[in-house]
Amino acid sequence: MKHPKRFPKGLLAATRYFADPDVCVDFVSAMRWPDGPVCPHCDGRRVSYLSSRRIFKCMAKDCHKQFSVKTGSVFEDSPIPLDKWLTAVWLVVNCKNGVSSYEIMRHAEVTQKSAWFMLHRIRLALRDRNWRKMDGDRDSPMQN
Repeated sequence: MKHPKRFPKGLLAATRYFADPDVCVDFVSAMRWPDGPVCPHCDGRRVSYLSSRRIFKCMAKDCHKQFSVKTGSVFEDSPIPLDKWLTAVWLVVNCKNGVSSYEIMRHAEVTQKSAWFMLHRIRLALRDRNWRKMDGDRDSPMQN
């Protein structure tokens, strides 16, 4: 999993870029774990990737749990696919005058209620400068 050499410059390019689920997983994985995937359950570094299901499996002796790039992040517990999440994140960070939930609704093709939910999670993650799941533990450091 590697960082792309060039990030999308416009909304249309971002939408096309994130249309492939494998690209989304690679992108989020590279952002979360620049030195390779880490098990969120035991912090183990020996993990294998199950490409047919787009999940990781910890190979630590006492763990063997499965996890995805969404596990432990702001994307967790959301049925919204990563392509829509990443399009919304791209909109929020690239619109200098801000973005409304209605704009996210139109561009990510989700309901306004989902767009509002996504926007609030993204804003909170940006404010706190971390993408960990917001579970009330605000003092925990960002997990790379």
